[in-house]
Amino acid sequence: MSNAAKEPSSANDFVKNSSLYREFQAEREEILRHKWIESEKAGRDIGFEQALMDWILKHRSSWRKSRQSVVRN
Repeated sequence: MSNAAKEPSSANDFVKNSSLYREFQAEREEILRHKWIESEKAGRDIGFEQALMDWILKHRSSWRKSRQSVVRN
């Protein structure tokens, strides 16, 4: 197998192992959790976009502060 064929896999591994990607994944999980909770309260699927905007406005700042304090310790 040539090196060119191996590059996408190693580049993909690099991205998945980066701290930025891990933070993105953690934030996405929180948004999906928020979506589920708010959809249950509403009795319908509120959709990802609404959940995202609601989570950003209500929870993102405190979530980030909490996450930063955990990562530092």
